[in-house]
Amino acid sequence: MNRFKASKFRHTEARLPRREAWISGIRAGSVPSCGSHVKASCRWIAFSAEAAGVLGIVPLECQDGGKRTISQLCCHSDVVTDFDFSPFDQLLLATGSADETVKVWRLPEGGQDIPSGAGLTLGPGGAPVDTLQFHPTADAVLASGAGKRVTVWDLGQQQPLTVLDSHGDQLQSLTWKRDGHLLGTSCKDKKLRIFDPRAGPAASQSVLGHDNNKDSRLLWMGSSDCLISVGFSQMREREVKLWDTRRLSGATLTMALDTSPGVTIPLYDADTGLLVLAGKSVQEFHEDLFPDCTGMLPATDAQGWWAGDSQQVGRVSLHPARRPTETFTSPIIAGTVPTNAGHTDTDTGHTDTDTGHTDTDHSEASGYSSPSSLASPGSAATSLSASTGPSSGFASSPSQKSLQSILGPSSRFRHTQGRVLHRDLHLTNLRGLSLTTPGESDGFCANLQRVALPLLSAGGQIAVLELSKPGRLPDVAVPTIQNGVAVADLTWDPFDPRRLAVAGEDAKIRLWRIPEGGLQETLQEPEAVLRGHTEKIYSIRFHPTASDLLVSSSYDMTVRIWELSTGQEVLCLQGHTDQIFSMAWSPDGKKLATVSKDGRIRIYEPRRSSQPQQEGPGPEGGRGARLVWVCGGDYILVSGFDSRSERRILLYRAQALSEGPLSVLGLDVAPSTLLPFYDEDTSVVFLTGKGDTRVFLYEVTPEPPYFLECNSFTSNEPHKGFVFLPKTACEVRDVEFARALRLGQSSLEPVAFHVPRVKKEYFQDDLYPPTRVWWEPALGAGAWLDGQDGQQRRASLRPADMVPVSEAPKEAPARKFVPASVYLEEKTDEQKKEELLSAMVARLGNRDDPLPQDSFEGVDEDEWD
Repeated sequence: MNRFKASKFRHTEARLPRREAWISGIRAGSVPSCGSHVKASCRWIAFSAEAAGVLGIVPLECQDGGKRTISQLCCHSDVVTDFDFSPFDQLLLATGSADETVKVWRLPEGGQDIPSGAGLTLGPGGAPVDTLQFHPTADAVLASGAGKRVTVWDLGQQQPLTVLDSHGDQLQSLTWKRDGHLLGTSCKDKKLRIFDPRAGPAASQSVLGHDNNKDSRLLWMGSSDCLISVGFSQMREREVKLWDTRRLSGATLTMALDTSPGVTIPLYDADTGLLVLAGKSVQEFHEDLFPDCTGMLPATDAQGWWAGDSQQVGRVSLHPARRPTETFTSPIIAGTVPTNAGHTDTDTGHTDTDTGHTDTDHSEASGYSSPSSLASPGSAATSLSASTGPSSGFASSPSQKSLQSILGPSSRFRHTQGRVLHRDLHLTNLRGLSLTTPGESDGFCANLQRVALPLLSAGGQIAVLELSKPGRLPDVAVPTIQNGVAVADLTWDPFDPRRLAVAGEDAKIRLWRIPEGGLQETLQEPEAVLRGHTEKIYSIRFHPTASDLLVSSSYDMTVRIWELSTGQEVLCLQGHTDQIFSMAWSPDGKKLATVSKDGRIRIYEPRRSSQPQQEGPGPEGGRGARLVWVCGGDYILVSGFDSRSERRILLYRAQALSEGPLSVLGLDVAPSTLLPFYDEDTSVVFLTGKGDTRVFLYEVTPEPPYFLECNSFTSNEPHKGFVFLPKTACEVRDVEFARALRLGQSSLEPVAFHVPRVKKEYFQDDLYPPTRVWWEPALGAGAWLDGQDGQQRRASLRPADMVPVSEAPKEAPARKFVPASVYLEEKTDEQKKEELLSAMVARLGNRDDPLPQDSFEGVDEDEWD
């Protein structure tokens, strides 16, 4: 071998096309996964979108005068981890997700109707899907990696062909050999494995790959016996290794790259032997640079391959005059209309669609199930069924220029701005705060008039501060409530701003009444004490529509409802088997929802039964959870953790808890439970935890994608608590739609959330619908217990001197550019000449003025002689 041999591609250059050819304005996502974020067929480009469970879909070729319509494929209820196009059917797309399912989609031809859901669904398989890849020679064969196993599927027969589960840790990548015989994998246990799926589920070869268990990638070098792997060394350097399966005891070549933390994605062109190849525009066809490549017609089908048929895909020329015109449509998902082009493969014995056969005839002749059977919901657990739930579907916007055509639905509150109000409104010099309240408690509570803060001192003291008297607190002790025992939870009565309910660790609830004007002296005797629980109380909540009703949950795994006017327990709810994390009343006050450590969500109708009316699966982790009713009480939002301690939010349909969540959205990894606050007027949910510096904002909708992200609020230092004030505290003149109190180490700061608007002098009635009069009860406790239901009235937040923006006069659009001819047409030619002459004269100055050289001193005439 000539060691000085140079590559004929050594002068290859990568050049960007003109800006007009770019696909711009998209918001691609960066989902942490082992799969790819963008892939393409000869028809479509698919990329990870910013929203969870959504892919962006855009045509590869420009249509309609160079315009590309960017659409959304809402394909999963959780993040899409990997996807792959069929090498033979350019409209067939497989997607894998953290929701443990694999779905197969048939993308539409140009001008055809868009399908409403996935054609096939595989799983769930017990673990999030990490990677996918179609077979390189056989149609309808797909390999999927999930957890520690690889499953090879026969998509037509709706069954797995084999399961390769000899991996010691999480799978990171898989790759088919180009001839379809072997399958290679890389794993987090640092090993590379070679499988012959038709010979058996065990690995035929294995070797230690890279010294670091960070993400690695593996791919075959075409049909050769060599592989390329990329990963990290023990010193965290990115490196590339070349392997020969005939001598797999060690790497043939190792090349260190750099110390960047990013994962290297290898792209190998088997026809030229290049890891990276950029196309170059030439006038003539260079056969030495563009050898024949693998065609797009399968050599066999799934059953033929499994039976031992190892025929190879034919090679085709890339010469424009000799490119093949045959197309292939996979029978696993029927197309909407038959294609005009027909193809018969005499070697394999199957016939593609032609003018004389329908899709159904073709499916029956090939041994594949008909489309109706693929969508049958009564199939076995591993069968292919219709898409699960309303989270699946293909949605596109008719407008190419709108934001929705690029990103799908967007929130009116996406530009929300949160800001801490002026220091004059802060309460500072807070001392001795108790920052160790249970996780089921918000830590403190507030209403429009005052705030209650548990203190660290003995006796369960509670400071009650007036919000109307901001500023620095004195260094001396302030009057407090002497609760007697440590505080577990506390809340204000929404209908009586002077009544404070406090749950103690002694299983008792004490009701305190604050004097008019605030605390002037220490309170030691409560107004009433509620007894009934046998163990420590978790949390307490007032009824949203009926006065004098309070609900409490306890370590005795019961939920009790109290009538405060009599001080007696009136209802006791059973059915919990472990700690109750959270509970919430429905907006109409008819139902009560709970989430507990046993991983179950329960809905009660307390007046009908002490047992839950519905149950459903909750968050996986046992570290804590919260729930709140959203979308008018039709849905329930739950915040919790997954098995990997990632914080996530889940959306359930209240009438179908047993079906599981409609959508799951992962947020971040942090130890504290997310505390949700839902604004029913705007449908915006705020989420933050104790010790966080960030507040997440999402608009919740009853249609996919369910969560529309808005700008989040970030503070400079962690907050110890974050509670929201009633809607009437908002300053509507500043387009403020929510106000909260942020508890710091020694201060209490108001935070305002507002939407930037141009016409702030008008009342933004599209953001402020009539709000519920929360401070007036609809009925009393006795009437509610007797079975009556009441509805609170609603009131407008519009000040009397503001005009709604919907009634604002329509302004004529200002002209952005006015040509000079508009002004010049108003003058005659003589006027133009006169103006031009006057301007020239003005620049020359007065003609009677002496010239500059006249003032120079020279010599006399006689001096020249």
